[in-house]
Amino acid sequence: MNHEFYMNLAIDEAWKYQLLTYPNPAVGCVILDKNGKILSIEAHKEAGKAHAELEAVSKALKVLNPNLDLPQNPNDLHEFICKNHQGLLKGSIVYVSLEPCNHQGKTPPCAKLFSTLGFSEVFIATKDEHKLASGGAEFLKNQGIKIHMGICEQRAKELLKPFLKWQKSSFKFFKLALSLNGSAYGKIVSSKASRTYAHALRSKLDLLVVGGETIRHDRPILDARLAQDKAPNLCILSHQNLESFDLKIPLFSVPEREIFTSIPSEAKFIMYEGGENFLKAFKDELDMLLIFSSSNLNTFENVKLDMKLKPLYKGFLENDTYGFYEIVKS
Repeated sequence: MNHEFYMNLAIDEAWKYQLLTYPNPAVGCVILDKNGKILSIEAHKEAGKAHAELEAVSKALKVLNPNLDLPQNPNDLHEFICKNHQGLLKGSIVYVSLEPCNHQGKTPPCAKLFSTLGFSEVFIATKDEHKLASGGAEFLKNQGIKIHMGICEQRAKELLKPFLKWQKSSFKFFKLALSLNGSAYGKIVSSKASRTYAHALRSKLDLLVVGGETIRHDRPILDARLAQDKAPNLCILSHQNLESFDLKIPLFSVPEREIFTSIPSEAKFIMYEGGENFLKAFKDELDMLLIFSSSNLNTFENVKLDMKLKPLYKGFLENDTYGFYEIVKS
């Protein structure tokens, strides 16, 4: 059995929800039945919602018994499954990108769930170093379940980098939208699906950082309306003070929004938005780059940047591609 193949499925699924899980880590999980058939590929989608393991278990059980009426609340779902699993997943195999948690937080411990369901083997990409959540692998081992640690460990650690960074200090990334020929210019560059995803990210931020030139030229609102969620607080970096801006620009009318002229120390999750010059100015401060590339060509000049990037994940949104890149510091 190709264990790396199944673990990569779990990691790729987690990347689809990377950063949307703030302040939690992005985690993916794959469940196979005892014969090696894939039953579910799931991920943790949002803080307060079911962990990846619980999502994958509930999906697998629905595949095996479509008549199960599963609760939505994670705590209720965990309790229901533990009482009504009917042994359907006994002997199954699990691949999870992060060691299953072993503590009661907003949701119950996933290690206990695996033990109750009678899984035969658990493959784990990387150990959880968090003192409160760790210990799941040891718990499962003591329950007689075979544990395999370190499958695709490097990719799993790359997936965890934002979580580890915002736990200790702050995680800063830049969102850049480009046409197929590499231009960042034009009124609307990316598809509605890409913009909706970007709005969903905005809604999770502690702070969105933009430049004064962009505000004056584009007169944006910079909210999260496409995701139907809350607008982010803003930091406007400009050589001129806020009083110099036209207050009729829509972003100034967003309710309950705080606007700063420097980055507050308490901000842990920070996104920069802008074009080529803004990226050049702050590239040395960034941890990651998120690039949306549309399927359209335009007549504007291409972005020219001297940056070394390491691709971490690429996906599709409608006709666009998007990717996360680690900035390689020289």
